[in-house]
Amino acid sequence: MSSPNSARSEGDSWDLASSVGATATMVAASRALASRGPDALIDDRFAEPLVRAVGHPFFTRMLDGEIPLDNQDLPTTAEQRRQQIAVRTRFFDDFFLDATAAGIRQAVILAAGLDARAYRLAWPAGVVVFEVDQPEVIAFKSTTLAQLGAEPTAERRAVGVDLRDDWPTALRDNYFDTAIPTAWIAEGLLPYLPPEAQDRLLDNITALSAPGSRLATENISDMSVFTDERFRAMRSGWRKHGLDIDVAELVWLGERQQAAEHLSSAGWTVTLQTTEQAYAANGFALPDHEAIRAFRGAVSYLTAELG
Repeated sequence: MSSPNSARSEGDSWDLASSVGATATMVAASRALASRGPDALIDDRFAEPLVRAVGHPFFTRMLDGEIPLDNQDLPTTAEQRRQQIAVRTRFFDDFFLDATAAGIRQAVILAAGLDARAYRLAWPAGVVVFEVDQPEVIAFKSTTLAQLGAEPTAERRAVGVDLRDDWPTALRDNYFDTAIPTAWIAEGLLPYLPPEAQDRLLDNITALSAPGSRLATENISDMSVFTDERFRAMRSGWRKHGLDIDVAELVWLGERQQAAEHLSSAGWTVTLQTTEQAYAANGFALPDHEAIRAFRGAVSYLTAELG
Protein backbone atom coordinates (compact mmCIF):
# COMPACT_ATOMS: atom_id res chain seq x y z
CA MET A 1 0.00 0.00 0.00
CA SER A 2 1.33 3.43 -0.92
CA SER A 3 0.83 6.72 0.86
CA PRO A 4 -1.55 9.04 -1.04
CA ASN A 5 1.01 11.85 -1.13
CA SER A 6 4.44 10.30 -1.51
CA ALA A 7 6.71 7.43 -2.44
CA ARG A 8 6.14 5.82 0.96
CA SER A 9 5.02 2.21 0.69
CA GLU A 10 4.49 -0.78 2.94
CA GLY A 11 7.82 -2.36 3.81
CA ASP A 12 9.98 0.64 2.83
CA SER A 13 13.28 1.00 4.64
CA TRP A 14 15.49 3.80 5.94
CA ASP A 15 18.36 4.68 8.25
CA LEU A 16 18.95 7.64 10.56
CA ALA A 17 20.14 9.80 7.65
CA SER A 18 17.27 9.13 5.24
CA SER A 19 13.48 9.17 4.95
CA VAL A 20 11.57 8.64 8.20
CA GLY A 21 14.78 7.87 10.08
CA ALA A 22 16.14 11.32 9.35
CA THR A 23 13.16 12.88 11.12
CA ALA A 24 14.50 11.32 14.34
CA THR A 25 17.84 12.99 13.66
CA MET A 26 16.03 16.27 12.94
CA VAL A 27 14.27 16.13 16.31
CA ALA A 28 17.51 15.24 18.09
CA ALA A 29 19.24 18.20 16.43
CA SER A 30 16.49 20.45 17.75
CA ARG A 31 16.96 18.99 21.24
CA ALA A 32 20.69 19.65 20.95
CA LEU A 33 20.10 23.32 20.13
CA ALA A 34 17.58 23.67 22.98
CA SER A 35 20.14 22.17 25.38
CA ARG A 36 22.83 24.74 24.67
CA GLY A 37 24.00 27.71 26.65
CA PRO A 38 23.24 29.23 30.03
CA ASP A 39 19.59 29.64 28.97
CA ALA A 40 19.19 25.98 27.97
CA LEU A 41 15.52 24.98 27.88
CA ILE A 42 16.15 21.25 28.31
CA ASP A 43 19.08 19.02 29.29
CA ASP A 44 19.79 16.43 26.62
CA ARG A 45 23.56 16.25 26.61
CA PHE A 46 23.51 13.17 24.39
CA ALA A 47 21.56 14.72 21.51
CA GLU A 48 24.47 16.56 19.89
CA PRO A 49 27.00 13.70 19.88
CA LEU A 50 24.35 11.32 18.55
CA VAL A 51 23.46 13.71 15.72
CA ARG A 52 27.11 14.22 14.86
CA ALA A 53 27.63 10.45 14.81
CA VAL A 54 24.80 10.07 12.27
CA GLY A 55 26.78 12.42 10.05
CA HIS A 56 23.99 13.95 7.95
CA PRO A 57 25.65 17.08 6.48
CA PHE A 58 22.64 19.37 6.97
CA PHE A 59 22.25 18.63 10.67
CA THR A 60 26.00 18.78 11.29
CA ARG A 61 26.12 22.20 9.61
CA MET A 62 23.10 23.27 11.67
CA LEU A 63 24.92 22.40 14.89
CA ASP A 64 28.03 24.21 13.60
CA GLY A 65 26.01 27.39 13.05
CA GLU A 66 26.30 27.27 9.26
CA ILE A 67 22.53 27.10 8.60
CA PRO A 68 20.62 30.39 9.09
CA LEU A 69 17.99 29.48 11.69
CA ASP A 70 16.46 32.95 11.74
CA ASN A 71 15.07 33.49 8.25
CA GLN A 72 12.24 35.70 7.06
CA ASP A 73 10.87 32.82 4.97
CA LEU A 74 10.36 30.66 8.06
CA PRO A 75 7.16 30.88 10.15
CA THR A 76 9.06 30.76 13.45
CA THR A 77 12.29 32.13 14.84
CA ALA A 78 15.14 29.97 16.10
CA GLU A 79 14.12 30.73 19.69
CA GLN A 80 10.52 29.76 18.99
CA ARG A 81 11.68 26.44 17.55
CA ARG A 82 13.78 25.87 20.69
CA GLN A 83 10.64 26.48 22.72
CA GLN A 84 8.61 24.08 20.56
CA ILE A 85 11.00 21.17 21.08
CA ALA A 86 11.27 22.05 24.79
CA VAL A 87 7.48 21.81 25.18
CA ARG A 88 7.43 18.45 23.43
CA THR A 89 10.43 17.05 25.28
CA ARG A 90 9.26 18.19 28.71
CA PHE A 91 5.80 16.69 28.09
CA PHE A 92 7.17 13.19 27.53
CA ASP A 93 9.87 13.54 30.20
CA ASP A 94 7.29 14.58 32.79
CA PHE A 95 4.96 11.79 31.72
CA PHE A 96 7.59 9.16 32.51
CA LEU A 97 8.67 10.82 35.74
CA ASP A 98 5.07 11.14 36.95
CA ALA A 99 4.24 7.54 36.03
CA THR A 100 7.27 6.09 37.79
CA ALA A 101 6.74 8.35 40.80
CA ALA A 102 3.28 6.78 41.02
CA GLY A 103 4.84 3.32 41.23
CA ILE A 104 5.04 2.11 37.61
CA ARG A 105 8.29 0.24 37.15
CA GLN A 106 8.13 -0.69 33.45
CA ALA A 107 8.53 1.86 30.64
CA VAL A 108 8.48 1.40 26.87
CA ILE A 109 9.75 3.86 24.26
CA LEU A 110 8.29 2.94 20.86
CA ALA A 111 10.28 4.01 17.78
CA ALA A 112 13.02 5.09 20.18
CA GLY A 113 15.30 6.55 17.50
CA LEU A 114 17.85 8.85 19.16
CA ASP A 115 15.81 9.18 22.36
CA ALA A 116 18.27 9.14 25.30
CA ARG A 117 15.73 9.10 28.15
CA ALA A 118 17.06 5.75 29.38
CA TYR A 119 20.38 7.56 29.95
CA ARG A 120 19.39 11.05 31.09
CA LEU A 121 16.24 10.85 33.21
CA ALA A 122 16.40 10.34 36.98
CA TRP A 123 14.54 7.03 37.07
CA PRO A 124 13.50 5.58 40.44
CA ALA A 125 15.22 2.38 41.54
CA GLY A 126 13.88 -0.76 39.93
CA VAL A 127 12.58 0.77 36.68
CA VAL A 128 13.13 -1.22 33.48
CA VAL A 129 13.14 0.82 30.25
CA PHE A 130 12.47 -0.97 26.98
CA GLU A 131 13.55 0.75 23.76
CA VAL A 132 11.93 -0.57 20.59
CA ASP A 133 13.19 0.30 17.13
CA GLN A 134 14.75 -1.23 14.03
CA PRO A 135 17.81 -3.38 14.84
CA GLU A 136 20.21 -1.07 12.98
CA VAL A 137 18.96 1.99 14.85
CA ILE A 138 19.22 0.25 18.23
CA ALA A 139 22.74 -0.98 17.43
CA PHE A 140 23.90 2.47 16.28
CA LYS A 141 22.64 4.28 19.36
CA SER A 142 23.88 1.62 21.79
CA THR A 143 27.35 1.62 20.24
CA THR A 144 27.61 5.41 20.02
CA LEU A 145 26.54 5.97 23.63
CA ALA A 146 28.89 3.23 24.84
CA GLN A 147 31.78 4.96 23.02
CA LEU A 148 30.83 8.16 24.85
CA GLY A 149 31.04 6.30 28.14
CA ALA A 150 27.34 6.84 28.82
CA GLU A 151 25.61 4.54 31.28
CA PRO A 152 21.83 4.02 31.47
CA THR A 153 20.17 5.43 34.58
CA ALA A 154 17.70 2.52 34.63
CA GLU A 155 17.82 -1.08 33.54
CA ARG A 156 17.74 -0.68 29.74
CA ARG A 157 16.53 -3.46 27.47
CA ALA A 158 17.00 -2.67 23.78
CA VAL A 159 14.59 -4.52 21.51
CA GLY A 160 15.63 -4.46 17.86
CA VAL A 161 12.51 -5.05 15.81
CA ASP A 162 10.58 -3.17 13.14
CA LEU A 163 7.23 -1.99 14.49
CA ARG A 164 5.66 -3.36 11.32
CA ASP A 165 6.73 -6.84 12.42
CA ASP A 166 5.74 -8.88 15.50
CA TRP A 167 7.17 -6.48 18.06
CA PRO A 168 4.90 -7.66 20.93
CA THR A 169 6.56 -11.09 20.79
CA ALA A 170 10.00 -9.49 20.65
CA LEU A 171 9.10 -7.41 23.70
CA ARG A 172 7.93 -10.46 25.66
CA ASP A 173 11.06 -12.34 24.60
CA ASN A 174 13.03 -9.60 26.38
CA TYR A 175 11.17 -10.29 29.64
CA PHE A 176 8.48 -7.66 29.30
CA ASP A 177 5.93 -8.38 32.05
CA THR A 178 2.32 -8.11 30.89
CA ALA A 179 1.09 -8.58 34.47
CA ILE A 180 2.30 -5.21 35.78
CA PRO A 181 1.42 -1.65 34.71
CA THR A 182 3.52 -0.06 31.98
CA ALA A 183 4.21 3.53 30.93
CA TRP A 184 4.31 3.79 27.13
CA ILE A 185 5.33 6.66 24.88
CA ALA A 186 4.93 6.92 21.11
CA GLU A 187 6.49 10.32 20.43
CA GLY A 188 6.13 11.69 16.92
CA LEU A 189 5.30 8.25 15.56
CA LEU A 190 1.65 8.10 14.53
CA PRO A 191 1.79 10.39 11.46
CA TYR A 192 4.31 8.05 9.83
CA LEU A 193 2.01 5.02 10.17
CA PRO A 194 -0.77 4.14 7.74
CA PRO A 195 -4.20 4.46 9.42
CA GLU A 196 -4.63 0.72 9.88
CA ALA A 197 -1.09 0.39 11.28
CA GLN A 198 -1.82 3.12 13.80
CA ASP A 199 -4.90 1.24 14.99
CA ARG A 200 -2.94 -2.02 15.16
CA LEU A 201 -0.19 -0.36 17.21
CA LEU A 202 -2.70 1.02 19.73
CA ASP A 203 -4.47 -2.36 19.92
CA ASN A 204 -1.16 -4.11 20.61
CA ILE A 205 -0.38 -1.63 23.39
CA THR A 206 -3.78 -2.29 24.92
CA ALA A 207 -3.32 -6.06 24.71
CA LEU A 208 0.07 -5.84 26.45
CA SER A 209 -1.06 -3.44 29.18
CA ALA A 210 -2.12 -4.37 32.68
CA PRO A 211 -4.73 -2.17 34.41
CA GLY A 212 -3.12 1.07 35.60
CA SER A 213 -0.88 1.33 32.54
CA ARG A 214 -0.37 4.77 31.03
CA LEU A 215 0.30 6.03 27.52
CA ALA A 216 1.50 9.33 26.05
CA THR A 217 1.41 10.26 22.37
CA GLU A 218 0.00 12.94 20.09
CA ASN A 219 -3.62 13.17 18.98
CA ILE A 220 -4.03 14.38 15.41
CA SER A 221 -7.42 15.55 14.21
CA ASP A 222 -6.35 16.65 10.71
CA MET A 223 -3.41 15.04 8.92
CA SER A 224 -3.47 17.65 6.15
CA VAL A 225 -1.63 20.11 8.40
CA PHE A 226 1.57 18.20 7.66
CA THR A 227 1.31 19.10 3.96
CA ASP A 228 -0.13 22.59 4.44
CA GLU A 229 0.99 24.90 1.64
CA ARG A 230 1.67 27.59 4.24
CA PHE A 231 4.73 25.56 5.28
CA ARG A 232 6.04 25.39 1.69
CA ALA A 233 8.51 28.25 2.22
CA MET A 234 10.00 26.51 5.24
CA ARG A 235 10.40 23.23 3.36
CA SER A 236 11.95 24.84 0.29
CA GLY A 237 14.18 26.98 2.49
CA TRP A 238 15.66 23.94 4.23
CA ARG A 239 16.04 22.12 0.91
CA LYS A 240 18.19 24.84 -0.62
CA HIS A 241 20.57 24.34 2.30
CA GLY A 242 20.83 20.62 1.60
CA LEU A 243 18.06 18.98 3.63
CA ASP A 244 17.01 16.15 1.33
CA ILE A 245 13.93 15.09 3.30
CA ASP A 246 10.46 16.61 3.45
CA VAL A 247 8.10 15.59 6.25
CA ALA A 248 5.19 16.37 3.93
CA GLU A 249 6.30 13.46 1.73
CA LEU A 250 6.75 11.03 4.62
CA VAL A 251 3.47 11.17 6.51
CA TRP A 252 0.48 9.01 5.60
CA LEU A 253 -2.56 11.03 4.65
CA GLY A 254 -6.12 9.82 4.36
CA GLU A 255 -8.90 9.32 6.85
CA ARG A 256 -7.97 7.80 10.18
CA GLN A 257 -9.58 7.49 13.57
CA GLN A 258 -8.10 9.85 16.12
CA ALA A 259 -5.97 8.11 18.72
CA ALA A 260 -8.14 9.56 21.50
CA GLU A 261 -11.27 7.97 20.06
CA HIS A 262 -9.60 4.62 19.44
CA LEU A 263 -8.13 4.41 22.93
CA SER A 264 -11.36 5.52 24.62
CA SER A 265 -13.25 2.73 22.88
CA ALA A 266 -10.62 0.26 24.16
CA GLY A 267 -11.11 1.17 27.82
CA TRP A 268 -8.53 3.92 28.30
CA THR A 269 -9.36 7.17 30.10
CA VAL A 270 -7.96 9.85 27.80
CA THR A 271 -6.85 13.40 28.62
CA LEU A 272 -5.96 15.88 25.89
CA GLN A 273 -3.80 18.95 26.38
CA THR A 274 -4.00 21.54 23.62
CA THR A 275 -0.86 23.05 22.19
CA GLU A 276 -1.82 26.38 23.77
CA GLN A 277 -2.14 24.72 27.16
CA ALA A 278 1.20 22.94 26.77
CA TYR A 279 2.96 26.17 25.85
CA ALA A 280 1.32 28.08 28.69
CA ALA A 281 2.33 25.39 31.18
CA ASN A 282 5.94 26.07 30.17
CA GLY A 283 5.63 29.84 30.26
CA PHE A 284 5.84 30.26 26.49
CA ALA A 285 3.61 32.10 24.02
CA LEU A 286 2.57 30.38 20.80
CA PRO A 287 4.01 31.96 17.63
CA ASP A 288 1.39 34.15 15.95
CA HIS A 289 1.52 32.72 12.45
CA GLU A 290 -1.28 31.41 10.25
CA ALA A 291 0.35 28.06 9.58
CA ILE A 292 1.19 27.56 13.26
CA ARG A 293 -2.41 28.36 14.21
CA ALA A 294 -3.62 25.65 11.82
CA PHE A 295 -1.15 23.14 13.22
CA ARG A 296 -1.94 23.86 16.86
CA GLY A 297 -5.63 23.31 16.17
CA ALA A 298 -4.98 19.87 14.70
CA VAL A 299 -2.40 18.43 17.11
CA SER A 300 -2.75 17.98 20.87
CA TYR A 301 -0.86 16.07 23.55
CA LEU A 302 -2.53 12.88 24.73
CA THR A 303 -2.19 10.96 27.97
CA ALA A 304 -4.27 7.93 28.81
CA GLU A 305 -4.67 5.43 31.65
CA LEU A 306 -6.10 1.95 31.31
CA GLY A 307 -8.87 1.26 33.77
